[in-house]
Amino acid sequence: MIIESISGNIHDLPGEDLEDVHVESVVLPLADLTKRIQRVRSDHGTELGIRLAPGAPDLREGDILLRNERGIVVVRLEPTDVLVIAPATVREMGVVAHNLGNRHLPAQFFGPAEPFPGLEGHDGVMVIQYDHTAEHYLEHLGVRHARMERSMPVPFRHAEHTH
Repeated sequence: MIIESISGNIHDLPGEDLEDVHVESVVLPLADLTKRIQRVRSDHGTELGIRLAPGAPDLREGDILLRNERGIVVVRLEPTDVLVIAPATVREMGVVAHNLGNRHLPAQFFGPAEPFPGLEGHDGVMVIQYDHTAEHYLEHLGVRHARMERSMPVPFRHAEHTH
């Protein structure tokens, strides 16, 4: 079966809509959320082709790929190996962001309300995909950080730029 559009998101459905519904999952790595055309297999063996229109939003955790009388098939995210950086000062944040930005490492930012085990009490964090040279750099500077597996809300993307 070819899927050309998303049928909503499981997180937007009321709990009673999911009672007695057979739910299958397609587990995708973060990078595959941006792919418009791909073949996937659910944890129950259902094979699907995905062919989303150009300009369609990226896939997200919980997106419903298929909904029929047998149940639903939803997107689940494979955890990503990341470095979570929790600078202690604005100066430390500026130095780290500047240097990692010069390496064109895409980053995501989260505020103090977002929990990150081992980095409790942070004022905000910068998250990048794991990179051993970035980890060495952070250790050299003495910047508080942690390596962890985490399901990220959106894919890491490089911004277009010129020099």
